[in-house]
Amino acid sequence: MTKKPVLAVMAAGIGSRFGKGIKQLTAVGPSGEIIMDYSLFDAREAGFEKVVFIIRKSLENDFREIIGKRIEKYFDVAYAFQEIDDLPEGFICPEDRAKPWGTGHAILAARDILDGPFAVINADDYYGKTAFRILYDFLSELPEKEEAMAHFAMAGFIVKNTLSDNGEVTRGICIQDMAGHLAEIHETKGIARRADGRVTGTFEGEEVRIDPEGLVSMNMWGFTPAMMTELKKGFVPFLEDALKNNPLKAEYLLPTIVDDMLKSGRAEVSVLPTPDTWFGITFAEDTEAVQAEFAKMAEEGVYPTPLFR
Repeated sequence: MTKKPVLAVMAAGIGSRFGKGIKQLTAVGPSGEIIMDYSLFDAREAGFEKVVFIIRKSLENDFREIIGKRIEKYFDVAYAFQEIDDLPEGFICPEDRAKPWGTGHAILAARDILDGPFAVINADDYYGKTAFRILYDFLSELPEKEEAMAHFAMAGFIVKNTLSDNGEVTRGICIQDMAGHLAEIHETKGIARRADGRVTGTFEGEEVRIDPEGLVSMNMWGFTPAMMTELKKGFVPFLEDALKNNPLKAEYLLPTIVDDMLKSGRAEVSVLPTPDTWFGITFAEDTEAVQAEFAKMAEEGVYPTPLFR
């Protein structure tokens, strides 16, 4: 495509997960870097030149001061605001609803900015260098004119590289067709390595054994403008159902939307395997191990210290 790929960082949930404001974001790097810093560094190396931070309006001043101003030296920075009451005309947010409407709603918040190919990541996940390179290359090599069937990509992480030693996790297990394209995502809960070495989890209420060498989705996607069109079209029927059946907790989620497009033949998703290890602080006990990993990578010269000079 003629437009360069843009990186969209979903960060609207930062304050609620880490306490009041952004200052409580956990430092993981030797010079106080947070996980998002490493993602942005890797994205810039891969070729991304513009980043869109999707945040809550109430976090804007803190976010710009703590993160945005220093990142502006390396990226063209834009902001989009995911607000709980950002709904189509005729819809009113339930009074008791406390959280926004999910990852699909987050991307919709950037509808006036994301008008070309774009990658999507979570703000608090470390994905590694390879995933950013392969996504950037995929998005850069797409044909200029979109075909009738949308062609997206998903970074596929090896199951064993996404587990925590401190508890069970939820992962989207990837089911691929013979061509290596995504066929289904099985949202599997309670995944952990057991005492006997097996990796198991629960899918649709049943315990399942999981191949530790298999691939999972960590919500790192490569999309074309066709996804924004789909999000806009699908949000109204989603809201109509959500307000009737689950007004306080229903979420408009990217994996669900992609899965629906796959099943109806409206999209094809290339699974791009990456050997990198995912890091995240799912449990408080993960912090020390994650900090040790980043210290090791700094010592080995994988990353400079400080990261952004």
